[in-house]
Amino acid sequence: MRIILCFALALTALAQAPKTGKVDLFPLEQVKPGMKATAWTVFEGQEVEPVPVEVIGVWKNAWGPKQDIILAKMFGKALRTGVAGGMSGSPVYLDGKLLGAVSLRISVFSPDAICGITPAGLMLEINEFDSSKPADAKTPRTVAARARLSVPENVLSGALVQPIETPLTFSGFHENVLREFGGALRQMGLQPVLGGAAGANYETKPAGDWKNSLQPGQPIVGVLVSGDMNISGLGTVTYNDGQKVLGFGHPFFNMGPVDMPMAKGEILTVLSSSFQPNKVGNATEIVGALRQDRHSGIQGLLGEQAATIPVTVKVNNLAATGGAARTKDYRFNVFVNQKWTPFLMSMTLFNAISGANEFSDETTYKLNGRVELDGLPPIELGGMATVNDAPLPPAIALATWWGDKFNRLYGNTLENPKLKSVNVTVDLIPERRAATVESAWMEKTDLEPGEEVNLKVFVQPYRGERITRSLKIRIPQNLTRGEHRVVLTDADTLNRAPLVAGSANRFIELQQTVNLINAERLNTQLYAVITSVKPTVYLDDKSLTSIPGSVMNVLQSGRAATKPMLTLLESYTEAAAIPFDYAVSGNYSLRFTVR
Repeated sequence: MRIILCFALALTALAQAPKTGKVDLFPLEQVKPGMKATAWTVFEGQEVEPVPVEVIGVWKNAWGPKQDIILAKMFGKALRTGVAGGMSGSPVYLDGKLLGAVSLRISVFSPDAICGITPAGLMLEINEFDSSKPADAKTPRTVAARARLSVPENVLSGALVQPIETPLTFSGFHENVLREFGGALRQMGLQPVLGGAAGANYETKPAGDWKNSLQPGQPIVGVLVSGDMNISGLGTVTYNDGQKVLGFGHPFFNMGPVDMPMAKGEILTVLSSSFQPNKVGNATEIVGALRQDRHSGIQGLLGEQAATIPVTVKVNNLAATGGAARTKDYRFNVFVNQKWTPFLMSMTLFNAISGANEFSDETTYKLNGRVELDGLPPIELGGMATVNDAPLPPAIALATWWGDKFNRLYGNTLENPKLKSVNVTVDLIPERRAATVESAWMEKTDLEPGEEVNLKVFVQPYRGERITRSLKIRIPQNLTRGEHRVVLTDADTLNRAPLVAGSANRFIELQQTVNLINAERLNTQLYAVITSVKPTVYLDDKSLTSIPGSVMNVLQSGRAATKPMLTLLESYTEAAAIPFDYAVSGNYSLRFTVR
């Protein structure tokens, strides 16, 4: 056995690495146990190396109905590293023909490097979703006509078959980001790891040498974030016909059609581990765009450019006496996707603010942001997050709030938003800036319509002297006689009803979503509103006050169940907004009478 293995190693060393261009496929029905093949992958740098492979057999229906997997044992360097994350897509050749791609690992503690190989014909099915198969590719017979080969029952008794984890490398990220967001990533079948980068890549256009990139066996990288922060998924190229590239042999996110930057990569090392072996590498130049993310692999097009969102984040670390003690600027591009973009926006903002040396438990974060959209008015965002009674730390709360704005945009069921740019500035204030409404005072309580009246409001900061603010409000001319209230209230209270009404409408227009976000009150302001006992209707992005009952009945009868409206029994008129340099919460009510 050892002589045979040494002979196979010698033959493998003489084999020529696969190149871009025409390739024949080895028919699955001709695969027999004991056949010797060669896998090609990178263990260091970008040089493709051969790995001896011995076929165990074909495991029928292992990858799904009428989707077989070839089981094989890997030798050479793979005996040391195991079937490592990042090897996904490593092409396997038998008699000079493409057999398939390394895509599965069998068990995690086995001393043998046993892998599952996705047949090349199954991967080539991906090309049928957007055009014909790659030029000059000779495909095997249909899946239904394949001859069935069985795997010896005693070989893999109780084996656990799973796709090789895709190492999702975070470069320029702090460890606490993976701690906070890693659970969600692992639920997607991804293995988040901290890593380095070959350099900040701000360019999203394909590099000049894209035509000669991504040879079979070399690393292929799907890029989610690039620039001063990088998030990328690493695998291996299976096939390249000069334009179309196939890789992984299993899904990345299984999203179907995608538009994601595709890059070259370099491998630093392969981390050997009986539990979780992984390639450790960097993304380098972008050379194209991934277009398909399917069950049996990914497909990309060389030379094409994927749409991304340019983001700038400025973090001002303020001194205790005021003024910026230090400023940090970050620039990066974000992958555009309904599910991923909001998640990536949250992670990158959290990373920018939580990794500063000025970070502490008592830090307050003041945010001002602007989102530019194609064909719509920009979204202006502002707010402050600080320590309060909520269970979330303020940095996570701010990142979640920020990501929710993009969730609302991309969750629109009528129109897909096109974001041109995102710019955000965050001030880190080295103290807790929280304040609560304590009480209020009104100059007099017997008033005429249209009359002005003086008010005072008293706000208590956290461990500070009470703040007093004076203001004047005007009683509306159309306010009816009788008893009314002036309510000093926070932004969360006023934002609640419009948010619920907008969220309840499954078919709200994108323009209306933008209007609702722009209409949100700031939590750094206290609002004086005059209430009266008349119903208010919240309809899409509009609030209709003092509606007669007959009109309300007409509105209700014309609304579909998918477009509900929210009705409150009170109407209010906003009389004043009082700015504070604190996150203000609480409510206080004053009663008055109109003669």
